[in-house]
Amino acid sequence: MTIRIKRLGSDRDTNEGIRIGTVRRPPRGLRKEEFAAKNIYDVWFPNLSPSQDLLKQFFPLETDKDWKVFKRRFLAEMKQPGPSRDLDLLAALSHQTNFSVGCYCEDESRCHRSILRELLELRGAEVK
Repeated sequence: MTIRIKRLGSDRDTNEGIRIGTVRRPPRGLRKEEFAAKNIYDVWFPNLSPSQDLLKQFFPLETDKDWKVFKRRFLAEMKQPGPSRDLDLLAALSHQTNFSVGCYCEDESRCHRSILRELLELRGAEVK
């Protein structure tokens, strides 16, 4: 069993399981019923997305300095009790079932989902 880290809207992998959208806002211009059919997400889980303040301050991430500061601040947000427990839960579930988490960003290396990957791996999650 594994967690896949995906770009929302990308093709689904065989046996990917449920797709969890770790984004601050749902996509615009689509009805809620269309999200899964368009490979956006099955469940919206903004608990593991950057805060609105963090997004306002740093997006788009244009420089390495911006990325470093964003990453440090997002890691601080994920250390809070709620997000930390959510990460623990997903790491534990990765040993029982397949699922994916994702965001809209095109480049994972400059996206919070790369940080989620690291945090989940540190918790012993099975990440593909």
